[in-house]
Amino acid sequence: MKTDIIDKLKAVNLLGRGGAGFPAYIKWQWTQQEQATPKYVICNASEGEPLVSKDFYILKNFSEQVFFGMKVAMDFLETKQAYLNIQSPYYKKLHKKLDGLILDYAKQGYQIHIFEEPPSYIGGEETALLNAIEGKRVEPRIKPPYPSHNGLFGKPTLVHNVETLFDIAAVEQGTFEHRQFISVIDANTNETIQHLKEDLSVLDILQRTNSVPNCEYFVHIWGGASGRILNSTQLNKQKMQGFGSIVVYLASIETRVLLLKWFEFYKNESCGKCTPCREGTYQLYQLVKYNKTIPWQEIMDILEVMEESSFCALGKSLPIPVKSYCRNILKMKII
Repeated sequence: MKTDIIDKLKAVNLLGRGGAGFPAYIKWQWTQQEQATPKYVICNASEGEPLVSKDFYILKNFSEQVFFGMKVAMDFLETKQAYLNIQSPYYKKLHKKLDGLILDYAKQGYQIHIFEEPPSYIGGEETALLNAIEGKRVEPRIKPPYPSHNGLFGKPTLVHNVETLFDIAAVEQGTFEHRQFISVIDANTNETIQHLKEDLSVLDILQRTNSVPNCEYFVHIWGGASGRILNSTQLNKQKMQGFGSIVVYLASIETRVLLLKWFEFYKNESCGKCTPCREGTYQLYQLVKYNKTIPWQEIMDILEVMEESSFCALGKSLPIPVKSYCRNILKMKII
């Protein structure tokens, strides 16, 4: 079975749905090759992107499939230990269903533990999650070593998000299709989630979900905080690869409102571990909030420092929406 599931994951080229797009089978091989025991499997339902509740939708409607994906991973690693990391508002709504599944698997000898966390952005970073479960300060670790080598409690650990485990179950069951769950938040912040083909363009998705405004608009793809900003003329060529989310904005939204939204979110969600992110997000928010005109040069200087020297992806990701917004919406010439 071990070789069989690896061959299946390779054959469908299953990439992780957390945004990095890393081949799932490589994580499995790395974790399986380690000698230390016990090994752990973690399902990460932290889902810190603002406005997006795709993981909640999957757990609400397909939790049996997600748990089967965890079982397939545990069987492959010859372990009975797994954790479901889930933000507390989700768990309060789903605890009866999830606790029932945990009991069913306990009867088969599997120990699936619930780790209930306050909603957080940094919880989506796998090593910060390991620290949280271990009761340590919630901040990312130096990599390497990676969780597959030295993870939870120092043991080899396989970390996947909810949708990846849903797909793994489908691969094992022979029902996998190249589809992904797409969250579309329209200009009124109403969310629609559909399981759509991977090769659709952003425009195709907006049309299929009836989310195209009848006025000028732009979109934020791959997250509600991270990810790229695209204008409406760019959507037909852009495929929805990676993290499946689209946020629609009317072109009339004020630049200051948008920047304050992003900067305040990142300021609040920074774990404080590294100076570029901790101080950079704070200064960005202050610059926009207390200046009558937007000080673009100061903003770009700070973003450059964050992009080059932040410890983890949280600080490095903030420049992406800001710079793509400047290029594609404001038509600014920036490096």
